[in-house]
Amino acid sequence: MRLLLAEDERDLNRIITKKLTSSGYSVDSFFDGQEAIDVLAYTDYDAVILDIMMPKADGFAVLRAIRDAGKTTPVLFLTARDAVSDRVKGLDSGANDYLIKPFSFDELLARIRAMTRTSFGAADNLLTIADITLDTKTQVVRRAGREVTLSAKEYALLEYLMHNQGIILSREKIENHIWNLDYEGGTNVVDVYISYLRKKLDEGREKKLIQTVRGRGYMLKEEK
Repeated sequence: MRLLLAEDERDLNRIITKKLTSSGYSVDSFFDGQEAIDVLAYTDYDAVILDIMMPKADGFAVLRAIRDAGKTTPVLFLTARDAVSDRVKGLDSGANDYLIKPFSFDELLARIRAMTRTSFGAADNLLTIADITLDTKTQVVRRAGREVTLSAKEYALLEYLMHNQGIILSREKIENHIWNLDYEGGTNVVDVYISYLRKKLDEGREKKLIQTVRGRGYMLKEEK
């Protein structure tokens, strides 16, 4: 999944970004609220993590820009402001969750999973199609009960496809979702990673789940 992080404490920003990246997320991180607003105007994210007290535009201003644009992107406030009135204001302003500093990274990851489960309409951490299962908590993937070892990007691509089962995803949409703003790769990167996934999940099997829709992109779909 692709996340936006806006946190003006640079050391904490780097630590959170590193932790999220190592957990398989694609992260765009910023140090002030206005940068976040500018990027959110043309980029979609699975979730947004905001400090409240930031230069140029605070977390409430960023959240307001997201909601004014009609986006339902899950938003978590990450802040040292722990008064009940602050939490109430944040949630009433349209935030989905509120985490007080200092915090546990395991709790942050759990809250992100909970927010994105809700936005994707999932009841739990387990995604399933045919005989493939993907656990978003442990990041373990199995086909027909056997564990399949995936790289971080292969896992991210499969998770995105599974969250959008039966929906055609263009190459551009996949690339914009899986890779962050710093990516400077080749034009065929999506095709390459689709090929990797097919070798690990579909090759040698009667049922092929990763479908190519000529001229439009890719789709994960169980053939009836």
